[in-house]
Amino acid sequence: MLTITVLEGDETGQELLEQALRVLDPSLLGIELELERFDLSLARRRETDNRVVHDAAEAMRASGFGIKAATVTPEGKDDVGSPNRILREGIDGKVIIRTGRRIPGVNPFGSVYHPISIVRMAVGDAYGAQQWREGTEGADDEVALRTERITRGVCSAVAEYAFRTAAQMGGKVYGGPKWTVSPVYEGMLKEEMDAAAARHPDVPYDPVLIDATYAGLITGAGDQPLVIPALNRDGDCLSDLVMPMFGSIAGSESVLLAFDEDLQTKVAMAEAPHGTAPALMGKDIANPMAMILACGAVLSYAGRAGHEGAETASRAIYEAVLETVGSGCRTPDLGGHATTTEFTAEVVERVRTKLEVWASLGAAP
Repeated sequence: MLTITVLEGDETGQELLEQALRVLDPSLLGIELELERFDLSLARRRETDNRVVHDAAEAMRASGFGIKAATVTPEGKDDVGSPNRILREGIDGKVIIRTGRRIPGVNPFGSVYHPISIVRMAVGDAYGAQQWREGTEGADDEVALRTERITRGVCSAVAEYAFRTAAQMGGKVYGGPKWTVSPVYEGMLKEEMDAAAARHPDVPYDPVLIDATYAGLITGAGDQPLVIPALNRDGDCLSDLVMPMFGSIAGSESVLLAFDEDLQTKVAMAEAPHGTAPALMGKDIANPMAMILACGAVLSYAGRAGHEGAETASRAIYEAVLETVGSGCRTPDLGGHATTTEFTAEVVERVRTKLEVWASLGAAP
C-alpha cells in the first residue's frame, strides 16, 4: 500500500489541491493508494500552536511521500510563522528542486526551449537567520544585523544532486553563488560544486557568479538543459525567474527532498511553487498544472522506491497535463478560457485513456 501524506492549505492553494487530488483516485490509477490528510490551514496552525505541522512532518517521515497545498504565512513576528520551515527541518530536508520546462503551445521567453532545474538548499542561509537591530530606533545610526548559516552537509547534498540531475537530463551544471565576494560563506557551496565536478567528469560544468547567472539566463545561456545549484535565498529568487520564462509560475512542480547517507531519497514532498493567490479564490480560474504535476512527481519517487504501478501513473499524469495544454485547453494565465475544474477534468480523462491503452498493449512505455 502506498501512503501519501496530504498537507491541506489556505485559500486558492486548498482549492487547487482538491482539484489535483482527482488524479490520485485509486480507481483511476489502478494502484493501492491511501491519502493521509492533515489540516495546515492558518486557522488550524494557530489553534494548535503549530503542533499539527510537527505531526504532519512526523507522518511524512513515516510514509516517505507528501503533497502540500500553498499556505498563508502571517506577517506578525509573534504569529505561527511559516509551516514550510518546520516541515523542511522536521523531515531533515536538504534540497528543493524546481524545473522549468517548455509548455506545449506556449512561447517561452527569449526562445528558451531546454529545461532549467534549480537545485537549492532547503534549509539555512537567509531563512531562519537570527536578526536584530542596534542603536537608536529611527536614527541614522540604527543598524540591522543578521547572522546566517549554512552547513557543509547541505552544500554537499545540493552540489551532488545537481550533478546527478544534470547527468540524468543530459545537461550541464551552471551558475553558482557569489564566491568571490564571500569566499568563506558562499565559497563553501562553490567548494562542494568543484568536488562534485571531480566526481562527475562526464557532466559539463560551467560555474559563474550569481549575478552572471541571472544575466546568462536572460541572454541565452540555456542552449542546453541547465541545472543550477544555489543557496537557499538565491534559489528561491532564481525559481521565480525561471518558471515565468516558460509561461507561468504555475507551470511546474516543486519537490523537497530528504536523503539517506548515500543520497538516496527518504522523503519526497511535492507542491506548487506559487502562493495562495487570494485574489483568485472561489473564481475557478487558477491554473492547477503545478499541483497536478506535484502529484505526478510524488508518484515518480514512489515508483523509484518500488511501489508497483506508481511510475506508470506518474508518466500518464505528466503526459496528460502537457497534452491538455497543447490541445488548447488552458487557463487564463496561459491565454486560454478553461476553468480550473475543466482543465483538471480533461487531464483526468487523458490519464484514464492512457492507462487503458497501455494496459491493452500489455505494457507501459
